[in-house]
Amino acid sequence: MTREPVVLQKARTGGRPRNETTRRLILSTTLDLLRKETLQSLSVEAIAREASVSKATIYRWWSSKALIAIDAFIEHHIVRTPMRRDVSPGQAIAEHLLSLTEQYAGWPGRIVAQILAEAQSDPDIGREFRERFHYGRRAVVREMLEEWRRSGEIGSEINVEALMDLLYAPIYMRLILGHAPLDEKFVKDHVAFTYPLLGAPVPPGFA
Repeated sequence: MTREPVVLQKARTGGRPRNETTRRLILSTTLDLLRKETLQSLSVEAIAREASVSKATIYRWWSSKALIAIDAFIEHHIVRTPMRRDVSPGQAIAEHLLSLTEQYAGWPGRIVAQILAEAQSDPDIGREFRERFHYGRRAVVREMLEEWRRSGEIGSEINVEALMDLLYAPIYMRLILGHAPLDEKFVKDHVAFTYPLLGAPVPPGFA
């Protein structure tokens, strides 16, 4: 059985190895603060104060508040949006779309939107978000879509990269533009519309 790759966070600078308890404390503190304020208003000083650590400790491991926010988001997000391996590929993708939407409908979605907004003026933030989060998750989705193609439920000629964007882009569009809600009805309508276009059966619970 293929396992979902583990996201490993590595220190970006030299110095002593990070203490795992302190690392988790800093990340959980950052998430708590981001539930109440924006990434733009957040400061490293506030994180250090609330976590009872020094700014030097934080800067030893992260070079900016945006990178702390990215790692904090990843720590929270990965375990809440698993790609199931015990169901058919079509079912797994549909359920992943639903769990992703449920997360992005709440405060985790606000964090992602703010990270992406920061990335527009700071390309380094965008690069770090892609390298630390996006590429790894995209690889997980790509693996499941390729398995779906091999199963024969969708055509062998289907471009997996294009299909990935087709399925997931509407979630990010609603997240960024806010023109329509991110809710269960949206996901079910999305799956019920796109799966027949692919020649695939609509999974139970999504029709």
